[in-house]
Amino acid sequence: MKVAVALLAIELLTAESPAEDSTTWQRLVSILQYVQSDYPAAAASHSDSELAEQRSFIDEALESARSLGPAGERFIPALQSIRVRVEQGQDPSGVSRDCTELVDALVQAGGLSRSPRWPPDLQKATELYGVNCAPCHAADGSGNVEIASTLDPRPTNFLDPEQIGRLDPYKAFNAITFGVSGTALPSFSVLPEEDRWALAFYVFTLRQPPCNHDPPKVSLERLATATDAQLAAQFGERQLSCLRRRPPQVDEEQSLLLARSGVEHSINLARAGQTQAAGRALLDAYLHGVEPVEPMLRTRNPRLVQEIEQAVLRARLSAQKGSPQLVQEELGLLRLIDRARQTTGSASDFWSIFWLALLVIIREGFEASVVIAALLAVLKKTEQLDKERVVHLGWVLAIILGAVAFAFGRHLLAGTDRELLEGIVALVAVGMLVYAALWLNARTRIRKMMGRLRNRMQDALGNSSVIGLFSISFTAVFRESFETAVFLQGLSIDSPLASAWGAAAGLGVLVALVIFVNRVGYRLPMKPLFNASTVLLLVTAVVLLGKGLHTLQTLGTLPFRPIAFPQLDALGIYPDLYSLGAQLLLIIGPVAWILGRGRDRDPVALSPERDSTQLNAK
Repeated sequence: MKVAVALLAIELLTAESPAEDSTTWQRLVSILQYVQSDYPAAAASHSDSELAEQRSFIDEALESARSLGPAGERFIPALQSIRVRVEQGQDPSGVSRDCTELVDALVQAGGLSRSPRWPPDLQKATELYGVNCAPCHAADGSGNVEIASTLDPRPTNFLDPEQIGRLDPYKAFNAITFGVSGTALPSFSVLPEEDRWALAFYVFTLRQPPCNHDPPKVSLERLATATDAQLAAQFGERQLSCLRRRPPQVDEEQSLLLARSGVEHSINLARAGQTQAAGRALLDAYLHGVEPVEPMLRTRNPRLVQEIEQAVLRARLSAQKGSPQLVQEELGLLRLIDRARQTTGSASDFWSIFWLALLVIIREGFEASVVIAALLAVLKKTEQLDKERVVHLGWVLAIILGAVAFAFGRHLLAGTDRELLEGIVALVAVGMLVYAALWLNARTRIRKMMGRLRNRMQDALGNSSVIGLFSISFTAVFRESFETAVFLQGLSIDSPLASAWGAAAGLGVLVALVIFVNRVGYRLPMKPLFNASTVLLLVTAVVLLGKGLHTLQTLGTLPFRPIAFPQLDALGIYPDLYSLGAQLLLIIGPVAWILGRGRDRDPVALSPERDSTQLNAK
């Protein structure tokens, strides 16, 4: 489930396009959108106050362009030309046209996206609107509330075709993000980006009647940048309601076409010498086009997904270095995207999906059961059977939450949210596994606990250790459960029935294996048991650390530095200096701690009769 693209390091390695610059580009676009739609009415009114407001917007736009440094300087003449006409209250149609053209140029130069990364959640938007918007705009969007009469200008009436007709969801998104100076509309930048997009799409549904048929296929990009009038002209008035009320869901072909279009745009920027903007456009193409459908692609051709990831990595690095190889690398990426498109729409047969789902359950379940078995074995050896229920509670709850994640797969496992959650859970699991390993190693010093300190076992573990046991059990299983849900969700795209039956069969095989080991059992010397468990947990922690860091690097949360090293996804090993260094430290640290504690141990050996254990549930 991991992607070999590390994004934040790319931004850290350059000072030309920090995150705040992206916000400045977006704000500049937002200001010009407002002037484009409102200046004609202000000019027609000949109102000094309204024209003064428009002049203040252009002044703010000029200030934002200057703050961008050399990248923004080339837009200053066009802004000054607009400023002169706005100052004189002249040429409303020309100002509106020039603002529109300038917005298009700014979007390209800033590598901005004009659509959400995944379909907006209109159901959630209903709640968001009620809390954040209804107090001023009214529950029905009419603006008929008492407070509206005290505001100047009045809040937008979303039911008025003329007022809503000047907007599109992209303009609404920018207004929601930055607010509008001189109005009562504040900035809602504290809301997550997906929530702001959901609200931006939702307000366009308020004046639409119920949808009673499937809408025509149209991209999110088109829906986000088109007014109601433009959509009605293209698809017909009858289709407008469904186009607004039923935005397209994640479609593999559409998503890959979006990725392809974004890469082509990045190539054009690279050929024009705008390598930094090309890098941002490439990132946008990946997040919008490849990331949402990665689980579907990976179930059919994991090798191709890895090749795409590596190609994006190389291209992003070339963009940061200004390498002339950027265009050639992006052309290679286009070929890989086209290969992925050739496999779309071809549903795999029942049995191939069945066996894949079965193997996923067995593989992921076995990884988790190893940790649980180690915990239970130690509790049995230390005669703390009352703690077993804590361990069982942890893994049972983790499986339940994994089932919930699968049930709401497309909603919960979309885009960066899924990857971010996976990365965080992986790192939390690393901490818990290291704790478990050191805890197991410490148990090898229980010779006194076997006798004089046996009655103090409860105090030795205490409440914090009970919490620790639960956390280890829960995190070890939840990550595998969540990852399994992602795999099964991807498999179910092609054959839901085969995915369900394969998962059920895999679960049956896994349960049978666990019961067999528990009931038949086998004897292990105590010291080797603890040592093997310690090594196993540390190895698992090293693997999860690599995968967790790799995921967060993919999302731009952590930096990376590629080096010449083999990539072994199954072992969480990636050709990156930072993740490999962290894994090496994770190996050295606990080993040094264990060896250091070993020198302090009492040389008295354990008695022979207590130097073995039965790994058996009975």
